Amino acid sequence: MQRRTLLRAVVLLGVLPAISFAKVSQPVIEVYKTPTCGCCTDWIDHLRAHGFQVNAHNVQDTAPYRAKFGVPASFGSCHTGLVGGYALEGHVPAGDIKRMLAEKPKARGLAVPGMPMGSPGMEVPGQAADAYDVLLFQADGKYKVYRHYAAK
Repeated sequence: MQRRTLLRAVVLLGVLPAISFAKVSQPVIEVYKTPTCGCCTDWIDHLRAHGFQVNAHNVQDTAPYRAKFGVPASFGSCHTGLVGGYALEGHVPAGDIKRMLAEKPKARGLAVPGMPMGSPGMEVPGQAADAYDVLLFQADGKYKVYRHYAAK
């Protein structure tokens, strides 16, 4: 019995450190943006700062990507993303993307319509942040507020 106990301990000690210290990485976000847009670049920097890998694709028109990914035209912004099968439109905070990926809601994706000041990529030092909503939207265009951000 002692040999079996010792063998279990060796196995556990050899395996547990590898499991407990393994780095959990976020999935890659594919971003389609116009080449000269500074706020798109700032949003990508926000995503990377929060652990996402981003493949940025410069395109002349993001509308075909919105259509392809099922984003309602009324939510249109200057960049569109795709992660884990979900569409991202506009300045969606990284925390909300992580939440969606963890919860796996039955939805098409997240959107922040209108490029609100203070949203990730739209911050201006010394300028007040607007209130805005992150919307969880369906393929049929219906949506609900996923998270509300108050004005600051």
